[in-house]
Amino acid sequence: MKRDGMLYTVLFTFIICIVFVFFLALANELTKDRVASNNRLTERSAILSALGIAYTSPDQVDSLYDAQVSTLNTDQGPVYKATVEGQARYAAKVAGPGLWGTIRAILAVDERVERIEGFQIVSHNETPGLGGRIDEPWFKAQFRGEKIGPQGIAVLQGSGKGDPDPENSQLDAVTGASRTSQAVQDMVNKEISLFKSLRDKGGLK
Repeated sequence: MKRDGMLYTVLFTFIICIVFVFFLALANELTKDRVASNNRLTERSAILSALGIAYTSPDQVDSLYDAQVSTLNTDQGPVYKATVEGQARYAAKVAGPGLWGTIRAILAVDERVERIEGFQIVSHNETPGLGGRIDEPWFKAQFRGEKIGPQGIAVLQGSGKGDPDPENSQLDAVTGASRTSQAVQDMVNKEISLFKSLRDKGGLK
């Protein structure tokens, strides 16, 4: 078979593709359980943090989650409930389109859906140093205890260090990342509306 012939080129390319696909499939099969476990840990950690349940190491996540968090199956999807400091809190998965991909997070509210209890990012593809800063502690911390206004919350350009007033229903946007900040505002307000709907229908118990 001539090495410069068409048949040789096609056959060689086919064999190389088969070899690479085999090893990729093998790696996927060998690591899928670990990937699933890591994804579950990431999600459970975000739920605990949003609900205000503290833990000191990843080893505590599963035991704390199983002991303190229950799942309500609602017509809006799963809602996670926990009692913290004698008060019920509720959390749900939220998602929305960011600049470069889907932003996934956990939002927690109080029993009356009057205040946000916590907000934690699960995954995103935003630009590091710009939109990616939504995962920084200062950005997420300003959600905790924030009053929910009639229209939800507003993420506005401010100091870029976090809005200190929990009563104004406003949060500081990430400087230079207006689209990402708007995406967070939209996804949070959409979920707040769903929480209010569940509350009004008696679905938060």
